[in-house]
Amino acid sequence: MVQFDTHYLVIAGPTASGKSSLAIALAKRLDAVIINADSMQIYADLNVLTARPPQPDLDSAPHRLYGVMDASERCSVAHWLTLAAGEVAQARIEKKLPILVGGTGLYLNAAMKGISPIPDVPALLVAEIEAELAEMGGPAFKDRLRQLDPELGDKLEAGDSQRLVRAMAVMRATSTPLSVWQKQPGEGQISGKPLRIAVTPPRDAVYQAIDRRFDEMMKQGAVDEVKALLARQLDPSLPAMKALGVRAIEAHLAGGITLERAVYLAQRDSRHYAKRQLTWLRNNFISDIQVNQKLSNDEFDNFFSKIINFA
Repeated sequence: MVQFDTHYLVIAGPTASGKSSLAIALAKRLDAVIINADSMQIYADLNVLTARPPQPDLDSAPHRLYGVMDASERCSVAHWLTLAAGEVAQARIEKKLPILVGGTGLYLNAAMKGISPIPDVPALLVAEIEAELAEMGGPAFKDRLRQLDPELGDKLEAGDSQRLVRAMAVMRATSTPLSVWQKQPGEGQISGKPLRIAVTPPRDAVYQAIDRRFDEMMKQGAVDEVKALLARQLDPSLPAMKALGVRAIEAHLAGGITLERAVYLAQRDSRHYAKRQLTWLRNNFISDIQVNQKLSNDEFDNFFSKIINFA
């Protein structure tokens, strides 16, 4: 049986897969606390574009770590893990089951396995490498990384700019490949036994949901949200400034592209991101239970019984 003081749930899935609604349904049944494991939903400035749960959902069950950081801040994996571990501990004090939900693989890995003891990388170095990537382009930058860190150079996609920059920055700062650091034993993982739930609808269904959801974001004020963010004149290298949709809408606001083109680009980039998330899930997330469609009442009851009887 699931014990509140020794277990926690991890619900992972690509963007727009329905994992948040599943977490809410479980939280209501289990008297649980939902803890955000999405690297963008943590920022207060990005309510619409990150599809943060709407207020009625937030009110329906306890939610933690949603919109708790300012866009001017950088939330590292280590910082998120510290925050999440604190929320898990508080949930257990309150005799509630912690549910981690999100699609950020680095966060989920950190929760379950801890973090390799990688030294901090200076922000100035990261900015320099981001400029190099922008100048060289993804394929050429990936080739250069492959020469220094063959394992990650082969593994990462040319469009995965965040991880490419991270790998190169660690290599430059420490003279040791990130792939070597990642093989070191992890530290600081969340205590207890995770029940891992993968929400993986068919890819076409995820893509259609992404397109529909972004259309809805536009109606909810995504353009005004980006306009307000840009008015703060923040460092473009900040994580919040790289949220899906920000750059496309920024290009529209600057007069470079039409709004229709901005929507197309944002939807396309979101689909590409979902594809990477699905690949990560397939290669890195060993699920105890898999959900590949929206559950009927009877199916949810059966699914719920599996969770209750998990040991």
